[in-house]
Amino acid sequence: MDERTIAGLFATLVIVALAVLGVFGFSNGYLIDSPDSGFLAPTIGVLVVTVLVVGGLTALGAGSRRWRENPYW
Repeated sequence: MDERTIAGLFATLVIVALAVLGVFGFSNGYLIDSPDSGFLAPTIGVLVVTVLVVGGLTALGAGSRRWRENPYW
């Protein structure tokens, strides 16, 4: 395995670990403890907007001509 493969695998593992921690924190904070505060709806809204923005930026970057013409890929 070369360095890029190892770095990509490590980065993927870090992202998965952060996602697991985030899901655990969300489920522990909102679904299990069920606080009486009104922060659940704004939290869901922020998560939806974040996913839409990141997805949109990914789509713009993946569809750009400059990215596809780059000899690196």
